Amino acid sequence: MQFVGSIAFTLFLWGWMLVFALSYCIITPFLSFQGRFRMAGVMTHVVFFGLKWLCGITYTVEGREHLPAGANVIFMKHSSTWETFAIMILFPPLVWVMKREILFIPFVGWGCVLARCIAIDRKAGASAVNQVLKQGKQRMEKLGASVMVFPEGTRVAPGETRRYGSSGTLLAAQQGCKIVPVAHNAGYFWPRRGLRKKRGVIRVIFGPPVDAAGRDAREVNEEIQAWIERHVEDPWARRAANP
Repeated sequence: MQFVGSIAFTLFLWGWMLVFALSYCIITPFLSFQGRFRMAGVMTHVVFFGLKWLCGITYTVEGREHLPAGANVIFMKHSSTWETFAIMILFPPLVWVMKREILFIPFVGWGCVLARCIAIDRKAGASAVNQVLKQGKQRMEKLGASVMVFPEGTRVAPGETRRYGSSGTLLAAQQGCKIVPVAHNAGYFWPRRGLRKKRGVIRVIFGPPVDAAGRDAREVNEEIQAWIERHVEDPWARRAANP
């Protein structure tokens, strides 16, 4: 039954996303940045409603009080499709750093432009970092928006990690703001490959904000990476330990 529910959810997701994408691209040019973000939140609530009733997946949030007021840099684990929806309802209005190739996807790309995302060429090296610093500064100062960074640069399977990029840390140091680490275990329930979803409760944890000003970017990244990886809980390992 879980596999049948997963297929039903996938069909529901495709249909809803087509309807929403058309509506978003038509309506959002007339909305403020905050209004566009709230509209994207409606999209997520509908997706998560379907995810709950068709796949039995819900979520909990801990430590939200760690998120400072104002514009900050947020580091979030990227192991699933789930968090790309969740960011629309977990945080105040923000923009996120994404790979440039997404802009060429019909409707999705236009929606990302309207959402003021920071699209970079990940192969551009220092040029990509400069794009994040320049555009991130503009988004934070003119829109009052936080900047979301998936520091590993791509989706990584649960239990795995890769070296964090420096752009988010340098942006926080440049703007004199905090970095808020966010861990979650969505990848165990909504794998990055395959249709089958696993029933359960996704756990999201906001960590204490980290100050990057005057510190070595690599040192800051290692500190944040250690915290996030320590808090990405494997629910199946926990059940095995507590039968």
